[in-house]
This record gives sequence, structure tokens and C-alpha cells, in this order.
Amino acid sequence: MNHMQTLLVTLAVLFISAPSLAQEDAEPEIFVRYSQDGGEISWGMLHGSQVWQLAGAPYETMEHTGVWHGRDTVKLEAPAEPTQIFMTAFNFHSHISGDPAEEPGLFLVPPSSLVGPEDPIVRPAGSRNLHYEAEMAVVIGKRAENVPADQAHEYIFGVTAGNDVSERSWQGSDIQWVRAKGSRGFNAVGPVLYKDADYGNIQITGRLNGEVVQGENSSDLIFGMEEMVSYISRFFTLEPGDMIWSGTMGSTRAMVPGDIYEVELSGIGTLRNEVIQGQ
Repeated sequence: MNHMQTLLVTLAVLFISAPSLAQEDAEPEIFVRYSQDGGEISWGMLHGSQVWQLAGAPYETMEHTGVWHGRDTVKLEAPAEPTQIFMTAFNFHSHISGDPAEEPGLFLVPPSSLVGPEDPIVRPAGSRNLHYEAEMAVVIGKRAENVPADQAHEYIFGVTAGNDVSERSWQGSDIQWVRAKGSRGFNAVGPVLYKDADYGNIQITGRLNGEVVQGENSSDLIFGMEEMVSYISRFFTLEPGDMIWSGTMGSTRAMVPGDIYEVELSGIGTLRNEVIQGQ
């Protein structure tokens, strides 16, 4: 084989190999926040069984520091650092009676209500009617004000699973839902933040101690996530990292200490938390 023939064979091999390289480039971008031994919390990008540390939040930088850890050697934290958490009430037909409202049922909870996928949900002293709510949450990727609905997808960075834990007795008795929906450690999220997910077509499944008790597709939302971004940005300035939750479906029932609740988003991951009794 002469030099020219060798060159042509080499080029042919590279050409044939190109599809596999393209597949590698198409690896989904999946992010976590993690800590080790109770130390500093960092952002990382998942590559198989490895977590590669980022220089900051992924909606701000994709710079890798060169540090990596085995997935099994880190504790996963809540994959979000919001300054604002917007919740949506009554956003599935299966969760309401009668006709839906003309505008979304919007309310805020504090960021201190978040816990991660390896944390317990703590039932506060005095709570006797603590319910699960399986939901999907989106994380905002850039500052948003007065965003048209047809451009809202440009502002949604990624998706994670959430459990909007709700104390129904407090929800019915309080003037507002802040305590019932936003107490410390009520809102579990994770395990990952999945970039560019098809948030308009994700199956949301909730399981109590392994039993499926909730399930519906995000395509059934009364107000979709792009509508929510547009609506909220008319009144509030959304910042990178802020969260918008979908609202839950169907009916719910109480959890007690020892129960385990799971929220699975199809193709993304499963959030799993145990309920424990607080002081």
C-alpha cells in the first residue's frame, strides 16, 4: 500500500468513526450540587460515575476546575441556589374541582425551605397532617423581565424533581400559606438539574413507600412552564437560579415519620426522602 492509499484509508476510518464521536458530544448535560464530609458545597457536572467540579453554577459558567470525584464519594445537595421560589397552585385539572382560574395560582416560599435528595423531610412539632406533592421544577438561566411566552424557553435552564411538602391543617388555618408550604426543610429537590429537558412532556410519578399514588404528564399542565415564566416576569424580576414549580396533580394524603416519598421525572431521575419527626 503506497502513501496515498494509506492516507485514504485513514480518512475513511475517521469518517466512519464520526457518528460515534457525535454521539459522545450529544451526552446530556446533567448537573449536581455536592459536598464532602460536611464541607463546602460545590457545583459539578456528571460524567458517568464521576462528578467534575465547576467553577460556579452551570447557568453562570461551564468552566471545569480539573477536580473530580467519584459519585459515590460525595453527598448530593439540592441542585438549586434560588433567591426566589415561585410555586403554582391548582395547575392540574385532576387537582381542582370546577373550572380552572383565568390566571395561575401563584405564591412564594423562602429558599430556606429547600432540602436535597439525601436529606430527610422533618415533620415539625405540632404538625399532624403533612402531605406530599409530587412536582416538576424549572430553574431560570438568565435574568428575565416581561418575557413573551414564545421566548420563555430561552430563559429556562433546566429541570429537577420536587416534593412540595404541605401541612394541610396550617394551610387551612393560616391567612397565607408561608408556614404550611415554606417551613424549614419542607421542599425537597433533586437529585440532578437536567439541562435542556423537554419540560413540556415529562411523566411525573409520586410513590409513597413504593406505592404509586400520583402520576401525570407535564403536558397536562393548565399553565405550562413557558406561560409561567412569561406571567411571573410581568410582575417580578427572575434571576439566574430562581425556581418555578409546576403544581401537583390528583389527591394527596398524610405522611408520617418513617415514610419514604419518591418523585420520579421520566428520563431525568428520582428524588427520594425519608420523613422524620422534628423536635
